Amino acid sequence: MVHEMELTTEAQNEILPTVSLGTILIIEDDPRMQKVLRRIFTEECYVAIVAGDGQTGLDLFRREHPLAVILDLILPNISGRELCQTFKGLSTETPIIVLSAITEVADKVLLLELGADDYVTKPFSPRELTARVQAAIRRQRKPAPPTIYRFADCEVDFKKMTVRRSGRPVVLTAHEFKLLKFFTENAERVLTRDVLLNEVWGYNFYPTTRTVDNQILKLRQKLEPDSANPKHLLTIYGAGYKFVP
Repeated sequence: MVHEMELTTEAQNEILPTVSLGTILIIEDDPRMQKVLRRIFTEECYVAIVAGDGQTGLDLFRREHPLAVILDLILPNISGRELCQTFKGLSTETPIIVLSAITEVADKVLLLELGADDYVTKPFSPRELTARVQAAIRRQRKPAPPTIYRFADCEVDFKKMTVRRSGRPVVLTAHEFKLLKFFTENAERVLTRDVLLNEVWGYNFYPTTRTVDNQILKLRQKLEPDSANPKHLLTIYGAGYKFVP
């Protein structure tokens, strides 16, 4: 016990960044891994604070309001899964990056459902870990897009998943909403069918790109004044599709 306390104190007194980019909370019960992680983030000009158990991690989270959290799953007192859910309940904007040796897809899906922003498995590359953390921080700093989007005579509320055209409600499926949202986020950009399948449907191996064509046809029928001569969901022959507000 004394040795671990001395190790923690000694590690905390290692070189601190002269200019801090913010505080990273590391919740990890292995003293050697604590030291590795602290050094990684200190060298990237963050202030790294460490908790060796779940309860201490929760206390530090509430007190320090960290920029991001590196979270192990197997912890004393409070499990990583419980902490992940609790953190997101306290602060939805704080990125949580899970660091664990568990690699099962089911665990990854569960953690994402609980609110984790990313998942890195041990052993890991320090460069990959810091890149993932920095990417998660950047995503959280981006201004939230407006939930209501208007074009022509259409008004789309992505949060409520409702559409009105000329004041009248239009019914879209969940996939049609997702496709339309991706188009609005990439307005004026030519998007190939493969890009749409990967980004909207998440297919790794897809049977046919006709899936995209059929979905866009349905959107045109619901949102375009004349679906045979679209003005907003345009076909770019030989390339893909483009949304023009």
